Amino acid sequence: MQLETLAPRQACRTWHLLQLSAALDEELACALSEYVPVLGWKPEARWLAGWIDLPKKPAVRRTPTFHIQHFGRMPGYARPHLSALARLGPSVCRRIASHATDAQRDVLVCTTPFLAPVAERWQGPVVYWLTDRIADYTSAGRIDVRGLDRRLCRRADLVCPNSDRLRDYLVEDAGCDTAKIQVLPNGVRAAHLLPAPLLQARELPQAASHRKRPVAGVLGNMGSNVNWLLLLQAVQRTPWLTWLFVGPVGNDVDDPEHLHARQEVQYCRNACFVGAKPYGDLVHYARAIDVAVLPYFQREPTFSGSSTRFYEHLASCRPIIATRGFAELLRKEPLVRLVSDANDLVAALQVLRASGFCDGHEALRWKESYRNTWQVRAQTMQTALERRLPAVPER
Repeated sequence: MQLETLAPRQACRTWHLLQLSAALDEELACALSEYVPVLGWKPEARWLAGWIDLPKKPAVRRTPTFHIQHFGRMPGYARPHLSALARLGPSVCRRIASHATDAQRDVLVCTTPFLAPVAERWQGPVVYWLTDRIADYTSAGRIDVRGLDRRLCRRADLVCPNSDRLRDYLVEDAGCDTAKIQVLPNGVRAAHLLPAPLLQARELPQAASHRKRPVAGVLGNMGSNVNWLLLLQAVQRTPWLTWLFVGPVGNDVDDPEHLHARQEVQYCRNACFVGAKPYGDLVHYARAIDVAVLPYFQREPTFSGSSTRFYEHLASCRPIIATRGFAELLRKEPLVRLVSDANDLVAALQVLRASGFCDGHEALRWKESYRNTWQVRAQTMQTALERRLPAVPER
């Protein structure tokens, strides 16, 4: 199967992706850069640097049409009163405009509600790409995040939440016009797509090559979003299975019971923790495991988001078992097998063991992965914005 060829558009607008501080931001920016020039703007934590103190040249060159700039970040950036004192909107807009192809036509992509003051000052089109329900973070404290979301939704020409639940939040709590909304889930790198369905697990990477098969893989952040109580029961009840954990384990787990359960899992003889690996290496683990397990804990803001790990596993074709911790996954069967508790998880693993860890949906996952690349997401965003904007002749 060939990935659909998308012809690059005329470079009539430069896209400025602001607050490029997360991996998802860079994935979208790199994909967008295949069709339009992209300049990513990344905060640089320098004490009292000020918003205007920015390097004059790109700090990193990613592709011929994708560069990253850094801008100084003042303490209180996410606090409306202090950001107003630092003249966040005018200073950032002025710096971005100095690198714009055409300040009235270039596109500004905002990735957090705290950038509302910048969006309101921008002269050209604005896209609000929301990948997290920030209003539900306890660290948001007394900040009126919903008020900032309302301001950004009012100003944006296009609003792209990455899940249906985030769309509903923006409509119900932020008063967003539904005509502006284009739901844009997370995706997978096109480079991670396979030329044919993978029907058998590949060789394990060296860090786990000493472990016996079959192997269940848990990839991602090993923090509070993982249901460690469920995993502890499942690991203890499947001594015939190696559990491979790939991801950082230093993150806090705020629930004492789950923190203790994580520690217990680490002591299990059939558990193997290999730590964090570079993002580009995770695909080798995803293809090498016999089954992927997504043991999400049902909590906000995770429940309302989009599971990046699901799309990576989708492209690797291996069977996927997931808890009901992501609303998005509740509509993904039969691509993924959903379980409610440890009993369901162990039973699902036993069924896969009997079938040689082939569930019959490998080809379906492979085919679906081609529809869920970051390149497809990028062009969907670009096309949706063009439909929202009046036609403007080239200058």
